[in-house]
Amino acid sequence: SRGDTLAPDDRGAYLLDWETGTRELVVSIAQAQAIPSTNPSHSIDKHYFNHLLFSPDGSRFIFLNRWRQIEAGEAVGPLHTRMFTAALTGSDLHIVDDSGSMSHFVWRDPEHILGWTHHSSHGDAFYLFRDRSDELAVVGLDRMRVNGHCTYLTDRNFVLNDTYPLTGRTQELYLYDVEQDLRIELGGFPSPPAYDGEWRVDLHPRSSRDGNLVCFDSAHGGNGRQMYLVDISSLQALLSDPSAATSSSGFA
Repeated sequence: SRGDTLAPDDRGAYLLDWETGTRELVVSIAQAQAIPSTNPSHSIDKHYFNHLLFSPDGSRFIFLNRWRQIEAGEAVGPLHTRMFTAALTGSDLHIVDDSGSMSHFVWRDPEHILGWTHHSSHGDAFYLFRDRSDELAVVGLDRMRVNGHCTYLTDRNFVLNDTYPLTGRTQELYLYDVEQDLRIELGGFPSPPAYDGEWRVDLHPRSSRDGNLVCFDSAHGGNGRQMYLVDISSLQALLSDPSAATSSSGFA
């Protein structure tokens, strides 16, 4: 059956035209799987794509090529992930990261991608990759110490990020000033034990276009899964002059 095909050639990344309602398969799963990997399980496991994301200028897109061993219809064994970028036509395929560990990521600009993965230079950390090259640099090694849902706040100098539940099941929300190597705490939110596994509530922080508001998801208030707003407009002075304060936050 189609579901038993380890790398189908009629499924993959599609480009959808909203005006005409037409779509085109631009990169098939079989096409990506045919490109060799450093991981030996690549040739025998079930492949799929997820986490597609356009570059800021719309000229390229990211997709994660993932694979796992399947037994009796169930996924078993470790998950392996590598990151590709491609032009909108599906051409110019480039493997950004083949470590098997790529997780959360975001475009910083049309040429650079920030992502949590493993590299021999610094282990598990956030790295900034230059697209269509082998260049990378570690980012926030002593400040962004764990995996999180990273995004940029209005420009490339400030990373908005979170954590999974840490000590006491607290999820941390913070800004990271790249130039000053400064972490600015926005809050800590306890995650109720019932919200775990597939039912977890990740903070998934995102900012308004002007950078004055941060929205995040949480169950810390005791009313189930909710969306919260943090007004960080008062932090603008801090962002331009880190010596002015150590932290600030306001919640709505």
